Amino acid sequence: MRVTSPLLLALLVLLLLPPPSQLRKAGQGRRLKVGRRLLRQDRVRGRGRQGRSGDSRHQVPECSEYSDSEDLFVDCQGRKLSSIPTALSWSRAPDHLLLARNRIRALHNGAFSGFEGLRSLDLQQNRISVLEEGVFLGLIKLTTLLLQHNRLGTLSEEALIPMPSLRYLRLHDNPWSCRCTLDSLVRTLQVPSNRNLGNHARCAEPVGLRGRKLRQVDPELLCLELEPPSEPPDPQDSTYPLQPIPIRGKPDATTSCHTYLFPTPRLDCRSRDLAEVPAEIPGDMVHMDLSQNSLRRLKARDFVEARSLRSLNLSNNNLEDMDTASLSGLLHLHELDLSNNRLHFFHFGVLEDLYFLSLLRLGGNPWVCDYSIHYLVYWLRLHPGVTYSGLLCHSPSELRGKSVEDYVHSYNRACSQTEHSQTEYGQTDPELWVTSMELQEEREEMEPAHLRGPQKYHVTRWN
Repeated sequence: MRVTSPLLLALLVLLLLPPPSQLRKAGQGRRLKVGRRLLRQDRVRGRGRQGRSGDSRHQVPECSEYSDSEDLFVDCQGRKLSSIPTALSWSRAPDHLLLARNRIRALHNGAFSGFEGLRSLDLQQNRISVLEEGVFLGLIKLTTLLLQHNRLGTLSEEALIPMPSLRYLRLHDNPWSCRCTLDSLVRTLQVPSNRNLGNHARCAEPVGLRGRKLRQVDPELLCLELEPPSEPPDPQDSTYPLQPIPIRGKPDATTSCHTYLFPTPRLDCRSRDLAEVPAEIPGDMVHMDLSQNSLRRLKARDFVEARSLRSLNLSNNNLEDMDTASLSGLLHLHELDLSNNRLHFFHFGVLEDLYFLSLLRLGGNPWVCDYSIHYLVYWLRLHPGVTYSGLLCHSPSELRGKSVEDYVHSYNRACSQTEHSQTEYGQTDPELWVTSMELQEEREEMEPAHLRGPQKYHVTRWN
């Protein structure tokens, strides 16, 4: 018994142990529990990175960071963001946050927690239809807020109160519902000191107020029912306001184009199907792009308000004519792109205000090499600092492809040879003498008909 008792004990222990398959299952269960716990922790960390109103399925995209005068700009434009990233996503809290052209639909309270130092916020061209009253809480330094080109129908004054430094607010191209809920915002915008807040925002509904600017609509009308009645209104009924027939005017630059203020003010009017230069161009715009539209003619003073423009792109339009005063006022313009249009020549004086022009693109135009093209060549010779391209003859056919400068040079050389041959033998025939008035008449005859002014003199010979 002494020998066999240890063996019996071992057999009893083996019988009492669970099968190996159950041991493996138990180990797997423990590992699954640990894995689930780690996954939950990772998800929590992921949500923290996405921000309070973020979507945990998307990672924060790589945004561009750059500094200008010690200000930090964070450029997250066009990154398909559906929420506001957290301020901890970058090296330090930014001074300027650019979130244009994303997919943000709602701005919830706390979305800008940690951004207390922001001075400008660009949220244009998103899909924002919900904006909670406390979303901008703490942004006491914010001076510029861009909310244009979204889907906002209403907004309370309460949302603006946390921003005492706000001086520049863009709200246009939103479907504003001009009803009672918009009363406080309308009254705020109409305070005289708020002249740069919501200047171009207009009512989308009701029908009776559609198209009216928020800054001009009577707040007392917001709570009236202005929908058209089922029957035509009685002309003698003063309770229903008569709507004037709208006068078709020039498109407005601010509502027709996209405005970007940072890093430099820029007006993007590309591919907007514009038939004329829009009105009310903001005076602080530095760059303006009007390419790929349907412009046929530049009128006098079209850009007179754009005093700060340094570059103007008018390429890929249908430009056929530029009024002599069409570019007046562009004293600081450095770059002008007129390529791919239908220009034949420039009117005399059209370039006279462009004192600082350094780059001129002229390619893709059917330049006509006759006397009307001489002004452009003479102006370029007097401004050697201007780099230009694309100035080639398109007609007449015998000059097609030739440099316009070469044509003018050969024209002048032929004229000088003719004059030399006439004076070579010292001709003194009085019949060949010409007076100053006759010279003036000869110059006017050389000019194209559309450039000639009214005849001031008429010379009559008495034999």
